[in-house]
Amino acid sequence: MSDLTHIGPDGRARMVDVGAKPAGERRAVARARLRMSPTTARAVERGEGPKGEVLGVARIAGVQGAKQTAALIPLCHPLALTFVDVTANVDVDAGLVELLAEARTVGQTGVEMEAMTAASVAALTVYDMVKGMERGVAIESVVLLTKEGGRSGTWRLEEEAGG
Repeated sequence: MSDLTHIGPDGRARMVDVGAKPAGERRAVARARLRMSPTTARAVERGEGPKGEVLGVARIAGVQGAKQTAALIPLCHPLALTFVDVTANVDVDAGLVELLAEARTVGQTGVEMEAMTAASVAALTVYDMVKGMERGVAIESVVLLTKEGGRSGTWRLEEEAGG
């Protein structure tokens, strides 16, 4: 069990002590994908959702979500984020909304969870903003695309063609 960083000597889950690690630049990007009808996707693209401008609200919600990650995920360290942003791409014909969330910090631990939380909260916000039009909207995936910095260096998701 000594290789498991979040397990204490007594076998219980614990927060990792990162105090002795050197601070460094950290960056992570995550993606959330939502599937909906082309009609709903067109409303999202045009900013004409039943509750207003969908993507602007989702972007702000994602930023807020990233800032609250340590309050939501029990063993995450609270981080001083230096940058968070959420961008969106809408493919109306495919009924697909993609949200990309990027988080950065200079610190002793990574920002993967902050990027993934931003993408997740932004996706949930899109759903909330359009549920009056379509209840069957599906959040198909939330995935880490890349992380940079730290002892393990850079990691990128290897996706299948067309993924």
